[in-house]
Amino acid sequence: MIGERLILVLDEGTSSTRAILYGPDGAVHGSCSRPLVQHYPAPGLVEHDADEIWCETLACGREMVAKAGGPERIAAIGITNQRETVVAWDRRSGRPLHRAIVWQDRRTADRCDALRAAGHEPEVQRRTGLRLDPYFSGTKMAWLLEQEAVRGAGDALAFGTVESWLTWKLTGGAHVTDATNASRTLLMPLNGRGWDPGLAELCGVPVATLPAIVGNAERVGETDPEWFGAPLPITALVGDQQSATIGQACLTEGQTKLTLGTGAFVLTNLGVRVPESPGRLLGTVLSDVGGVRHYALEGSIFVAGSLVKWLRDDLKMLLSAGESEQLARSVPDNGGVFLLPALSGLGAPYWRPHATAVIAGLSFSTDRAHVIRAALEAISHQNVDLAAAFADAGAPWAELRIDGGMSANDWLAQDLADMLGLTVSRPADVETTARGAAMLAAVGAGLQPDLKAAAAVMQPSSRSFRPNTDETVRTQRLEGWQRLLAGTE
Repeated sequence: MIGERLILVLDEGTSSTRAILYGPDGAVHGSCSRPLVQHYPAPGLVEHDADEIWCETLACGREMVAKAGGPERIAAIGITNQRETVVAWDRRSGRPLHRAIVWQDRRTADRCDALRAAGHEPEVQRRTGLRLDPYFSGTKMAWLLEQEAVRGAGDALAFGTVESWLTWKLTGGAHVTDATNASRTLLMPLNGRGWDPGLAELCGVPVATLPAIVGNAERVGETDPEWFGAPLPITALVGDQQSATIGQACLTEGQTKLTLGTGAFVLTNLGVRVPESPGRLLGTVLSDVGGVRHYALEGSIFVAGSLVKWLRDDLKMLLSAGESEQLARSVPDNGGVFLLPALSGLGAPYWRPHATAVIAGLSFSTDRAHVIRAALEAISHQNVDLAAAFADAGAPWAELRIDGGMSANDWLAQDLADMLGLTVSRPADVETTARGAAMLAAVGAGLQPDLKAAAAVMQPSSRSFRPNTDETVRTQRLEGWQRLLAGTE
């Protein structure tokens, strides 16, 4: 590490915030992680304390700057974040005006239903690639504007997603967001460079409250010397799922990745082609580098790792998340148990925001291993349905690259290969979200000429899982899953 300057990545997840140091060759030189509290004030509501996000991020960042040997050893900072989560703050005081509304939150479902009933969804989807669902940021902002503390801020009100909030805090006032996060708000056309006044009016969000939209790999500001001892350039901002796609080196049209984190998110690279007919999926900006915009087709599953966390922490069915693999292997099949993981409604390809979770097929012969296995199987079942939706949209999967904390489960990786009938590959370092931000930061800082060059030196090796299953068993499982879906409509 002597003589190297490192890249500091701030990775803002749903359940934790992390700081990771990368060398110019992609080697990890250190990491720090701190948990974030999720607040559930009522069923369907999920909130974060934006001040907690800031304080824990700063603490992790400072620890990594010290580990690097001081600020002079940091070449650039990249920030990647949980998308769609909205922070409202006062520009004068720098204080949040309400808890952040998390991407999983469903409080605006009725608002979305009303907009859909009024016939707005086809045009919104055509222009933004998104559906009218409470998942996205625009209706969250509109809800916040109805709260007295937020509305009372007047001209001092600022909205932003988490990367925007952190950049504002780190720089002391740069109010920016990147194109990937902007594409998740319902407020920016996919082929646009700025906010659309008509879309903003439809959602009820004043354009003046929104940040400027920038690219993913450019210098957007530098940190106040107070935070790390010297000003450090911020050269990358990117939404977490786009970052993971880049970190998996899915840089060619048709390449597909699945991130298994709190939720599960599939993105297929569409190149420079704007996704005009995403069907039951989403169109999104994949990257905006050097003024060239690339797009992706996305399938968003709202509950994945958070299901295992719920089974562990709330139902006390697991001692640790890692135990889920052992329990899944301990029984020959699911014992007739199927689990619908609709703890935050159902995302793609079903789009049922009011759905709730169901465990079906219980009997006296059921034990916790069957329930845990059914929970993991539900991840594969949903991805089979997603694969069909991608094929219908003209983007069939030829292979699948997986990452995220849950992908470390070998049983699940093999089950995905078996149920999808595809080779599934997993990198040696499954934290590709942070790696993608490091690659973008390297390009933004001029350390690499482009993303292909960055991937050539910064991407780790991978392991492959090939399909190997009895077709009768596969068919029986999928039929059972479809019966569960049909019975809960």
